[in-house]
Amino acid sequence: MKKQQGFTLIELMIVVAVIGVLSAIAIPAYQNYVKKGALGSALSTATALKTPIETYIAENSNFPSTSDLSGAVPSFSLGSISLTTGTTAGDGTVVVTLTSTAASGANITLSKTAGLWTCANSLSSSISLNGC
Repeated sequence: MKKQQGFTLIELMIVVAVIGVLSAIAIPAYQNYVKKGALGSALSTATALKTPIETYIAENSNFPSTSDLSGAVPSFSLGSISLTTGTTAGDGTVVVTLTSTAASGANITLSKTAGLWTCANSLSSSISLNGC
Protein backbone atom coordinates (compact mmCIF):
# COMPACT_ATOMS: atom_id res chain seq x y z
CA MET A 1 0.00 0.00 0.00
CA LYS A 2 1.29 3.46 -0.93
CA LYS A 3 1.70 6.13 1.71
CA GLN A 4 -0.73 9.02 1.18
CA GLN A 5 0.84 12.44 0.72
CA GLY A 6 -0.71 15.92 0.81
CA PHE A 7 -3.93 17.26 2.29
CA THR A 8 -7.48 16.20 1.56
CA LEU A 9 -10.05 18.64 0.24
CA ILE A 10 -11.83 18.74 3.61
CA GLU A 11 -8.62 19.70 5.44
CA LEU A 12 -7.97 22.52 2.99
CA MET A 13 -11.55 23.79 3.30
CA ILE A 14 -11.25 23.83 7.10
CA VAL A 15 -8.05 25.90 6.86
CA VAL A 16 -9.74 28.39 4.50
CA ALA A 17 -12.73 28.66 6.87
CA VAL A 18 -10.47 29.31 9.88
CA ILE A 19 -8.59 32.02 7.96
CA GLY A 20 -11.92 33.59 6.98
CA VAL A 21 -13.14 33.71 10.57
CA LEU A 22 -9.88 35.21 11.82
CA SER A 23 -9.87 37.90 9.12
CA ALA A 24 -13.52 38.75 9.84
CA ILE A 25 -12.50 39.53 13.41
CA ALA A 26 -9.17 41.22 12.68
CA ILE A 27 -10.16 43.63 9.88
CA PRO A 28 -12.72 45.70 11.88
CA ALA A 29 -10.33 45.84 14.85
CA TYR A 30 -7.56 47.09 12.58
CA GLN A 31 -9.84 49.72 11.03
CA ASN A 32 -10.67 51.08 14.50
CA TYR A 33 -6.96 51.10 15.29
CA VAL A 34 -6.27 53.19 12.16
CA LYS A 35 -9.11 55.60 13.01
CA LYS A 36 -7.81 56.02 16.55
CA GLY A 37 -4.35 56.80 15.20
CA ALA A 38 -5.72 59.46 12.86
CA LEU A 39 -7.80 61.02 15.64
CA GLY A 40 -4.76 60.98 17.94
CA SER A 41 -2.78 62.86 15.31
CA ALA A 42 -5.60 65.40 14.97
CA LEU A 43 -5.73 65.85 18.75
CA SER A 44 -2.00 66.45 19.04
CA THR A 45 -2.13 68.95 16.17
CA ALA A 46 -5.01 70.84 17.79
CA THR A 47 -3.36 70.75 21.22
CA ALA A 48 -0.16 72.21 19.77
CA LEU A 49 -2.15 75.32 18.77
CA LYS A 50 -3.12 76.17 22.36
CA THR A 51 0.12 78.03 23.10
CA PRO A 52 0.06 80.32 20.02
CA ILE A 53 -3.65 80.96 20.61
CA GLU A 54 -3.07 81.90 24.26
CA THR A 55 -0.21 84.18 23.20
CA TYR A 56 -2.43 85.86 20.60
CA ILE A 57 -5.22 86.34 23.16
CA ALA A 58 -2.78 87.86 25.66
CA GLU A 59 -1.50 90.32 23.04
CA ASN A 60 -4.79 91.15 21.26
CA SER A 61 -7.55 90.40 23.83
CA ASN A 62 -9.52 88.23 21.40
CA PHE A 63 -9.50 84.73 19.92
CA PRO A 64 -7.60 84.54 16.62
CA SER A 65 -9.00 83.46 13.28
CA THR A 66 -7.16 80.97 11.07
CA SER A 67 -5.59 83.83 9.08
CA ASP A 68 -4.38 85.57 12.27
CA LEU A 69 -2.21 82.53 13.10
CA SER A 70 -1.17 81.69 9.55
CA GLY A 71 2.46 81.12 10.57
CA ALA A 72 1.58 79.07 13.66
CA VAL A 73 -1.02 76.77 12.09
CA PRO A 74 0.85 73.66 10.93
CA SER A 75 0.10 71.88 7.70
CA PHE A 76 -2.04 68.84 8.41
CA SER A 77 -1.89 66.21 5.69
CA LEU A 78 -4.83 64.20 7.04
CA GLY A 79 -7.37 67.02 6.83
CA SER A 80 -7.99 70.68 7.60
CA ILE A 81 -7.69 73.01 10.58
CA SER A 82 -10.02 75.93 11.27
CA LEU A 83 -10.21 78.47 14.08
CA THR A 84 -13.50 80.18 14.89
CA THR A 85 -13.94 83.18 17.17
CA GLY A 86 -16.57 82.86 19.88
CA THR A 87 -19.16 85.42 20.96
CA THR A 88 -17.15 86.54 24.01
CA ALA A 89 -13.66 88.03 23.71
CA GLY A 90 -11.05 85.31 24.19
CA ASP A 91 -13.46 82.46 23.47
CA GLY A 92 -13.41 80.29 20.36
CA THR A 93 -12.88 76.86 18.87
CA VAL A 94 -10.22 74.92 17.03
CA VAL A 95 -11.65 72.24 14.72
CA VAL A 96 -9.46 69.65 13.03
CA THR A 97 -11.47 67.76 10.40
CA LEU A 98 -10.12 64.53 8.93
CA THR A 99 -10.61 64.14 5.18
CA SER A 100 -8.05 61.68 3.84
CA THR A 101 -8.08 58.73 6.26
CA ALA A 102 -10.29 55.84 7.29
CA ALA A 103 -11.86 58.33 9.72
CA SER A 104 -12.90 60.81 7.01
CA GLY A 105 -15.54 63.21 8.26
CA ALA A 106 -14.52 62.84 11.90
CA ASN A 107 -13.28 65.85 13.80
CA ILE A 108 -11.62 66.94 17.00
CA THR A 109 -12.93 70.17 18.51
CA LEU A 110 -11.07 72.14 21.18
CA SER A 111 -13.26 74.89 22.64
CA LYS A 112 -12.12 77.69 24.91
CA THR A 113 -14.86 79.16 27.07
CA ALA A 114 -14.28 81.40 30.08
CA GLY A 115 -10.58 80.55 30.07
CA LEU A 116 -11.07 76.76 30.11
CA TRP A 117 -10.28 74.37 27.25
CA THR A 118 -12.61 71.45 26.53
CA CYS A 119 -12.23 68.73 23.94
CA ALA A 120 -14.82 66.85 21.88
CA ASN A 121 -14.34 63.88 19.58
CA SER A 122 -17.03 63.24 16.94
CA LEU A 123 -16.38 59.47 17.15
CA SER A 124 -16.48 59.34 20.96
CA SER A 125 -19.19 56.67 20.91
CA SER A 126 -16.85 54.16 19.25
CA ILE A 127 -13.33 55.49 19.87
CA SER A 128 -12.05 57.10 23.06
CA LEU A 129 -8.89 59.18 23.22
CA ASN A 130 -6.79 60.03 26.25
CA GLY A 131 -7.07 63.76 26.85
CA CYS A 132 -10.31 64.17 24.93
